[in-house]
Amino acid sequence: MQQPLRFLETDVGGPPPPGWYAGTITTACWRESSRNNRMVYLVVTLDSVGSPYDHLSDYFVLEGVTPRGIDCSRRRLVTVFRAGGLVPRAGEEIRPGVLEGLTIEVKLAHELWKGQVRLQITGYRPVAARSGPADDDAGADAAWPLSMTSREPADGA
Repeated sequence: MQQPLRFLETDVGGPPPPGWYAGTITTACWRESSRNNRMVYLVVTLDSVGSPYDHLSDYFVLEGVTPRGIDCSRRRLVTVFRAGGLVPRAGEEIRPGVLEGLTIEVKLAHELWKGQVRLQITGYRPVAARSGPADDDAGADAAWPLSMTSREPADGA
């Protein structure tokens, strides 16, 4: 006779609380939006969060929206590169693939969508050694900046 199947804590529990979480960028590539505009697509796999909340995606639409929307997407994308220790420079080609495998921290918030709470990434920062809780803002600029092309220390670093 088979044992009865029971619900697990992860089945009935909710998403992790808002705050900063370490993770690895497992996917970083170009995609097209629903309106055929180019965007950078990221998947971050969180280290200390269980399924189904351990894989989060983010999108950076870089054309075809309002100028303000593009500016916001570009600025957010720069924070991802910097969180991974890379320093994008004006005139350099945007190459999302260099982000894959980098360990960063993401700030999670709860968002109500269609009546359910889901996780949203609201910030990126370098992983920094800290003795306090992971959700404090200390060490947000602690990464040693590296050039996007060579991974050598950037000028002035």
